[in-house]
Amino acid sequence: MLCGVGLLAWTCTGDSDEPVQNAGAVESTSPPPPPTVMPTVTVTTTATPEPEAADDGGPCEEKNLVYSMSAEGKTYSGSSSPEFRVTVVNTGSGSCQFGPESLDVRITSGSDRIWSSAECRDGDPSKETLKRGIPYVQTVTWDRKRGCDGESTARPGTYVADLKDKKTKKQIFHLR
Repeated sequence: MLCGVGLLAWTCTGDSDEPVQNAGAVESTSPPPPPTVMPTVTVTTTATPEPEAADDGGPCEEKNLVYSMSAEGKTYSGSSSPEFRVTVVNTGSGSCQFGPESLDVRITSGSDRIWSSAECRDGDPSKETLKRGIPYVQTVTWDRKRGCDGESTARPGTYVADLKDKKTKKQIFHLR
């Protein structure tokens, strides 16, 4: 009888190489239960400080000024007068006061200084308010005379116009 029970047990288990699964474990396709503790969300607001008001109306700082100069032509014949456009742009944070009297267009021929707009200017121009990024433009016309007295006319030749003490491109032109 003992042999019969052993034989019965052996046939019930079989000769399978498959692992035996735990009968209590059941595979589930349902989502896991929600966590018992929910995360806390904290909203923090920070105020952005207002930018400081620009110091409007004070004198312009040289480091905030950008200068440029261009010539209206390269060759001037007959009685036509050379014209130069001088532009100043304020790159500072606000408006500032600018003195156009600081603009001095100088005409030279070699080492010979022929003319200076600052020396030949009549009166002192009033201060200009330069707003940030808005150019101030001044047109300087040379009457082809040597010096301010206008007694002698410049001879035909090659001349150079330069904005004294400012970083600008020199303008080379010819009188015919």
